[in-house]
Order: sequence, then C-alpha cells, then structure tokens
Amino acid sequence: MQHILLYTKSSVKDIKKLDTIGKKRLKKKLELLATDPLHYSKKLIHSDLGSYRYRVGDYRIIFDLDGKNIVILRVGHRHEIYK
Repeated sequence: MQHILLYTKSSVKDIKKLDTIGKKRLKKKLELLATDPLHYSKKLIHSDLGSYRYRVGDYRIIFDLDGKNIVILRVGHRHEIYK
C-alpha cells in the first residue's frame, strides 16, 4: 500500500537548505517511508511539532498521517528540529 507524500511550505524550505547528498539520501528514505510509515517511524511523546518522527542519519523528518496521506511538516538536524 503506497501512501501519498504531501509537503508543507516550511518542509520545502527545510529541504532546500540541505546539501545535494542530503537531498538524495532524503529522497530514497521518503520513498521507503511511503511504503509503510508506521513501521519505520516512532511516535513523538510531545505532539507540538507533529505526531511521528523518522530518522535519516542526523536528520529528522516530522510528519502526520491523514488517511493515505503522509504530511511532511518539518525536516531538520536532530539538534535543531525539536527547538
């Protein structure tokens, strides 16, 4: 079951800030996330940012699930994303 990835404006800005290698790595991992989002992610304790997080090296993807849609809310370095 393939989910649909939807991006917010802030997540697009975050992705544009990444270097070329980071963008390629992120693309591969997002394709994997779209196949089974709950298997590869962890639920956030405090849902101020979003409901789930997905680890891609030192970066984190914060997202929500809305039926068959995965709404990417933020993408950032693990030290900065939760502030």
